Amino acid sequence: MDKKVFDKFRSLVFDTCGIYLTEQKEALVTARISKRMRALDVGDHEQYLRIVMDDRTGSELGELINAISTNVTHFFRESRHFDFLAGQLGQHAQNGKRQIRIWCAACSSGEEPYTIAMTALEAMAQSKAGSMELKIVASDISTKVLQVAKFGVYRDQDVQGVPEPLLRRYFQKGVGRAAQLYRVKQSLRDLVSFKQINLSTPPYPVEGGLDAIFCRNVMIYFNHDLRRVLVHHFEQMLRPGGHLFVGLAESLTGIHKNLKTVEPSVYRKG
Repeated sequence: MDKKVFDKFRSLVFDTCGIYLTEQKEALVTARISKRMRALDVGDHEQYLRIVMDDRTGSELGELINAISTNVTHFFRESRHFDFLAGQLGQHAQNGKRQIRIWCAACSSGEEPYTIAMTALEAMAQSKAGSMELKIVASDISTKVLQVAKFGVYRDQDVQGVPEPLLRRYFQKGVGRAAQLYRVKQSLRDLVSFKQINLSTPPYPVEGGLDAIFCRNVMIYFNHDLRRVLVHHFEQMLRPGGHLFVGLAESLTGIHKNLKTVEPSVYRKG
């Protein structure tokens, strides 16, 4: 890809969703957009860039962002976070709290918010302290993965990380040609509302006073200034005592004011 064309793609992606593509990402960008170029029968990168820029509907820009976005996820990924969440929710139940509100800010294809939902329901059941209303907002910039998440159907290999009792309790196994598929039960899907949100353009259409925000393995794709803005808004949206979860390889050192480190990658609003 011509360097000038690549730089224009970099700028367009950054301006649209805040993802910072380094010069070393040229091969990745080329590979990611090749499928879309084939679908449009376009053989030149600059021609495809013009198509994206000239499309006033924004649909092709959406296809570009879908292609560029990294969507690596699985059920119970970085499981220590869910152990911590379960402990907190158990305490809330014992203390008589009646509503829990959580935002999964980069939900990808749905494994994370459904894991949060399973964790919450199990913690509430084990507390034996009465029921709590659970509301989970799950968002992503990619419309493609949001469609998968809303449908809630996963392959056999996708649910390998789900403990067998939870798999039986919260999933329906397919039959016949669908024998290798599992669908999240309606009772679990009803707890999660999905919406498209661009994290690079706050404020966000999510009501504040949240008990927890999950934004894991996302900020590594943003520059320092955007990370600072993002964390500032998260701080405002959390209730006092609420928690922010980031990826185990991520740190908020130097970019937060009102969050106390509880353990690596888990922060509490003071």
